[in-house]
Amino acid sequence: MILPALFFYLFAGVCIGCAFMVIAARNPVHSVLYLILAFVNASGLFMMLGAEFLAMILIVVYVGAVAVLFLFVIMMLDVDFTELRRGFLQYLPLGALLFLIFVLELGGVVFTWAFAPDISRSFASPIPPLANASNTAALGQVLYTRYVYFFQASGLVLLVAMVGAIVLTLRHKPNVKRQNIAEQIARTKATAIEIVKVQSGQGLS
Repeated sequence: MILPALFFYLFAGVCIGCAFMVIAARNPVHSVLYLILAFVNASGLFMMLGAEFLAMILIVVYVGAVAVLFLFVIMMLDVDFTELRRGFLQYLPLGALLFLIFVLELGGVVFTWAFAPDISRSFASPIPPLANASNTAALGQVLYTRYVYFFQASGLVLLVAMVGAIVLTLRHKPNVKRQNIAEQIARTKATAIEIVKVQSGQGLS
């Protein structure tokens, strides 16, 4: 029991410290690196809970895609964060109000929650059709049968968000030549070719 407890406190302590450094670091690149380290330690906590699928998803999806994408975007765009922080004080009252609401909600959760009597047995009870299956197989069975409509709805929401982000950020620069397929197909010999009779030895003027 001592070794799992030591690993739990190690992963949890490093994860909390990295989460604090994400918002405290002055360099945004360092913030992303601390975020990656927090994800790795959270994945270790999931492994200790026996949720190996969630642990691998956290590493593959969030660390391998999302956090690395954040890092590349920050390094490539070269955003002037000093300029962005210049108007920080004008948003301080609104931020303080949101922080107060967040603290009240957390306090309500901490001081009013209670465990159900049979909650420990429900956590350990396997899914009836897949009693001897792994966590990944059991999760897929539940996700693609019982919650398949919610899964498809979440996919549609993400698709609409992606298309909306592309439409909102798409800007056509002026004075830039672009390909017009319909105009190219509609061209005729009269509009596409200009025949010039050049005298011998004179060339084009």
